[in-house]
Amino acid sequence: MKRFLDLADFSREEILDLLALARHLEQHPEPRALAGKILGLVFFNPSLRTLASFQVGMMKLGGSSFVITPGQGTWQLESRLGAVMNGAAAEHVREGLPVLASYADALGIRAFAEGKDLRHDLAETNFKAMASVVEKPLINLESAVNHPCQALADWKTLDDIAVPQRAKFVLSWANHPRVTPIAVPAATVHMAAQRGMEVVVLRPEGFALPPEIMDKARAAAAASGGSVRETQDRSEALAGAHVLYAKEWGSTTHYGDSAGDAALRANLADWCVREDWFTGAAADCKFMHCLPVRRNVAVADEVLDGPRSIVLREAHNRLTAQMAVLHRLLA
Repeated sequence: MKRFLDLADFSREEILDLLALARHLEQHPEPRALAGKILGLVFFNPSLRTLASFQVGMMKLGGSSFVITPGQGTWQLESRLGAVMNGAAAEHVREGLPVLASYADALGIRAFAEGKDLRHDLAETNFKAMASVVEKPLINLESAVNHPCQALADWKTLDDIAVPQRAKFVLSWANHPRVTPIAVPAATVHMAAQRGMEVVVLRPEGFALPPEIMDKARAAAAASGGSVRETQDRSEALAGAHVLYAKEWGSTTHYGDSAGDAALRANLADWCVREDWFTGAAADCKFMHCLPVRRNVAVADEVLDGPRSIVLREAHNRLTAQMAVLHRLLA
């Protein structure tokens, strides 16, 4: 494995093999596996779990890491191709990233969507431009429309608690005071489809995931024996559900239009996940969320602190799943 950019780059069997390695490393630590190896981490956007888990993962495997946050202690980096650099950015990624990669054995990059042009973000324009100048092993720490590290950890979490392959998995839109990216929902719907689950995307009018994302998930489902559909009917979506995965994301009908998005979500406060959502779900229906989460806006305390919630297990699995990725890339 030379790059970890998208679960879709791997077959279902290859993902299962990677998850088996994650479980092996949990039970049989290899504290010298990456001795002398260095991971460079470039964060154009904030992080808590991704930053900490990759640093800890490298330490547990015997390696080390360095972190660059452009514009905070380093030069601000420009990523646009053809940019006239007469503003704040002093250096372009076309020079900066190859330099950083030359200091490391692998590089991870986090660069969120610009959130202005849906076509531009769906094409992963900025991330691909950066990836093209990095020759070392590369990890996607979250791009415009993908978060493979979160998706891999979520798959492991489902396996850990023995959720059946064909179980009903509901990805639901949740309330948030502002626009948030579609990277996690895009990665999540694909992950559940590739695992072979009955996937239902539950969302209000105006928040449908782009057809390109849904078509990609349906193709994964067809290969794995799963299914993917979407609905606005909460009761129907959650009937018999084994997993409810909540995530906030911006309106795709008002992409790049913050005022239009705000007007659309103004009357959607009831899309805060509460315990009464689970009426009709499977008795042991679990609740998942990638974190961070706005308590009592996106998800109520009663759910996050209740017995259904496995959000902390998910977060822990970021470490174990990513250790497997690092081992495959560098051992």
